[in-house]
Amino acid sequence: MQNLKARLLLIAAMVIASAWALFPRTIEDRFERNGEMVDTTYTRVPLKYGLDLRGGMYLALEIDQSQQQVADVADALDRAVRVVRSRIDEFGVAEPIIQRVGDTRITVELPGIDDRDRATAVVQRSAYLRFQITDRTQALERVAPRLDAIVRDRGLARAGTTTDTASRNALTGLLQSATDTAAADSLATAPQGPFRSLIAPGSMPGEYFVAVRDVRELDRYLSDSAVRAALPPGKVVRWGSDSVSISTAWYRPLYVLDSRDIITGEYLVDAKPEQDPMEGAKVTFQLNNEGGRRFRNETGRNIGNNMAIVLDDRVMSAPVIQGAIGTRGQITMGGRDIQAAQDLALVLRAGALPVPLTVVEARTIGASLGQDAIDQGIQSGLLAVVLIIGIMVGYYRFSGFLAVVGLAFYTLSTLAMLTLFDATLTLPGIAGFVLSIGMAVDANFLVFERIREELDAGKSIRMAIDEGFDHAWSAIVDTHVTTALTAAILYQFGTGPVRGFAVTLLAGLAASLVSAIFVVRTLFYVWLSRQKTPPTTLSI
Repeated sequence: MQNLKARLLLIAAMVIASAWALFPRTIEDRFERNGEMVDTTYTRVPLKYGLDLRGGMYLALEIDQSQQQVADVADALDRAVRVVRSRIDEFGVAEPIIQRVGDTRITVELPGIDDRDRATAVVQRSAYLRFQITDRTQALERVAPRLDAIVRDRGLARAGTTTDTASRNALTGLLQSATDTAAADSLATAPQGPFRSLIAPGSMPGEYFVAVRDVRELDRYLSDSAVRAALPPGKVVRWGSDSVSISTAWYRPLYVLDSRDIITGEYLVDAKPEQDPMEGAKVTFQLNNEGGRRFRNETGRNIGNNMAIVLDDRVMSAPVIQGAIGTRGQITMGGRDIQAAQDLALVLRAGALPVPLTVVEARTIGASLGQDAIDQGIQSGLLAVVLIIGIMVGYYRFSGFLAVVGLAFYTLSTLAMLTLFDATLTLPGIAGFVLSIGMAVDANFLVFERIREELDAGKSIRMAIDEGFDHAWSAIVDTHVTTALTAAILYQFGTGPVRGFAVTLLAGLAASLVSAIFVVRTLFYVWLSRQKTPPTTLSI
């Protein structure tokens, strides 16, 4: 009797703990509405729903090694996961799932987000910030004849892509400054080769403009290995971030910069978006003490020069340095909205990616599909339970009823385990849950058939029950272990929904083992203890 009380207390404790884990709680959530994140609270059972149930974005990312090989891919992927997770946390997504899959891929699940372009930009953006001085030595003009010759010799030029001379000269007249005309004069008066015909000097040192229709052509020239080798040493060429309208035509700025960075974003400690009536959207940033000291020294030596603010190899702006700058600065967004400033600020705070990432798969799952999946999953689960109850009670009578009581314990404890281990319930997870319901009663089939054999052998009911559970134990363990190994392999090598199936199946297997072996056996002991005289028959 003492052993029975201990069993009952343990079962009661597990039921109470499971009920507490599933008790409805107030959930704080954020979702996107018309491009803005909206905070909300609601009450529900604390189960996390996957994308197929709630809707949202699924992204698969891989390391982009097209430009250069990554020495330690595994380490780079681990660091990239940390950066992506930091960005998603600041992005405001409730219950995101960011995980490494194998040795080459990161999967990102963003429930409740349907803006594919914005989510992809936040996750994929490398956000490498640097500050460089624009070229004041007219280095590009000096090597322009050599670049023209290389383009002609290698057959890179295509017919019909060069800017006409009249249009180019008109642009030069609009842009050249009164104090610095040497660059404009050198390009305007020189013979127009295929390279020089596409660029016109801007109003600041190191700045040039390219007609939008010629950007792809010039970019193709700059991608050629021979052209890159002929560029001025100690200089780099960077495109501006946005096109500009000049005299009813659109142009893309091109900058020649000193290759040496005066400072990089590794010293950045904070970045905040702001809206200014005059400058529009901008991002103010703050550097740490060491970064502030270096920035102050470098800007102090370059007063009067233009400093390019370069983000991911794109020049955001190139203001003139009016004086030494300390730990604070700002990046103007060039006419873009405050949301762009918010996204830039959060990726700067999260840090730069250690390696470039490319999106190899992106899917959007609608919320209506998720609700349909939930309804169908619940219906299939209820149908499975009803059929199992009918079979167990109809075939095993009273013993089958005890198995059904154990099944209720199994259901409660399985859902509680999913909550306690912070698992995400997916549509395949619901399928795994329904499958494990069958596994839960499979052990009862083995036990009950063994009890029948012991009764047929003439043993007492108490001994038949003990022998039935003891002798069926090895077969029950075999079936559960083999299924658990399969589920573990699926979890280790699967992704997304496959993992959801494996997690739910493993939780169900553990709960079914406790339910069939411990709970149902305890229920038999309770029934025996309530009999005034040893029973002579058992409804089985």
